[in-house]
Amino acid sequence: MSYRILLVEDEEHLRDAIQLNLELEGYHVVTVKDGKTALEKSLNERYNLIILDVMIPEMDGFEVCERIRLENQQVPIIFLTAKNTGQERVQGLKLGADDYLAKPFNLEELLLRAASLIQRGIDRGKGAQSPTVFNFGENTIDFTSYQIKTQAGELITLSKKEIQLLKLLTDRKGEVVSRRQILEIVWGYDIFPSTRTIDNYILAFRKYFEENPREPKYFHSVRGVGYKFTER
Repeated sequence: MSYRILLVEDEEHLRDAIQLNLELEGYHVVTVKDGKTALEKSLNERYNLIILDVMIPEMDGFEVCERIRLENQQVPIIFLTAKNTGQERVQGLKLGADDYLAKPFNLEELLLRAASLIQRGIDRGKGAQSPTVFNFGENTIDFTSYQIKTQAGELITLSKKEIQLLKLLTDRKGEVVSRRQILEIVWGYDIFPSTRTIDNYILAFRKYFEENPREPKYFHSVRGVGYKFTER
């Protein structure tokens, strides 16, 4: 079996060198050079590993990673980048990357890390995969089945966009997420709904999850900025 790797790198010579070395190891490598194409391929095709540069055209690697993680928690992702400050490493890992390798790098080290991450992904798949579930208060969100249990104990199936917005807000618990970020990450660059659409989603979440929707404990609006999820 040939494991599939998506390599996202806009420097042609480096991309060719990495591709050659991975293919010599027996991997099937698909290469792209911009974030928008990388996102499309990652969501529509199956890969055992994604190697992702940060500074790429169209959409940076951090945003690509975050948007992948809204729908796919399993595929291993390794950042390969010249951006290597402590803050950037933390940001990349918080957004869901499994590893972070700074340029310039040793090709042998990349190959070893790639093999390790692919094996980790295989091990995840072998185990009995329990649904990705998030509990808060009397509420439950199942990101796999799109089903929620509300404050009142009702079981409701939500739309894909509702689940993606819930995932984005709960993943960034305690942080304010701007309307612009929500539109770009959940809806993407090509389709921008009215910001009123987001307001309506938040109002619905309060009805589902809040004991008193007029005095929310979990889903907060931050005037002029965006929204925040908290637990208290």
